[in-house]
Amino acid sequence: MTLMRFDPFRDLERLTEQALAGARGPRAMPMEAFRRDDQFVVALDLPGVDPGEVDVTVEQNVVTVHAHRAPLRREGDELLVDERPQGEFSRQFFLGDNLDSARLSAEFDRGVLMLGIPVAEASKPRKVEIGGGAETAKKPRIAEGASREEHANV
Repeated sequence: MTLMRFDPFRDLERLTEQALAGARGPRAMPMEAFRRDDQFVVALDLPGVDPGEVDVTVEQNVVTVHAHRAPLRREGDELLVDERPQGEFSRQFFLGDNLDSARLSAEFDRGVLMLGIPVAEASKPRKVEIGGGAETAKKPRIAEGASREEHANV
């Protein structure tokens, strides 16, 4: 699974958003990703977003999450401070070939979107049986208790 672990431009994005409050485009959402047993888990923070406003799509090995959060204020409210991010949120990440994107699952609880992506069966560790080769099948076995010389004279 390919994930960006460090985003040096996150603080720059926040400062730019504050400076250009009117020109807001889709923003990334904070993410945590880890492996638990035979599954990768991705947690995305979406506080204040209605579950009906979240859309998760998978195309080949690309997962895209879109969300929308509307402001709480209504027409006629006097705005004093507006620091809560609102509008469109978007995040994309790529899945490795070792993951089964067809069985991706999603749950939304307390403002956190949890995605579960199982490891593909072909990528799970398995025990490989060692069989005898063609030469082993052709060689006669020496009976227990018989010496090599006795066996060669037969």
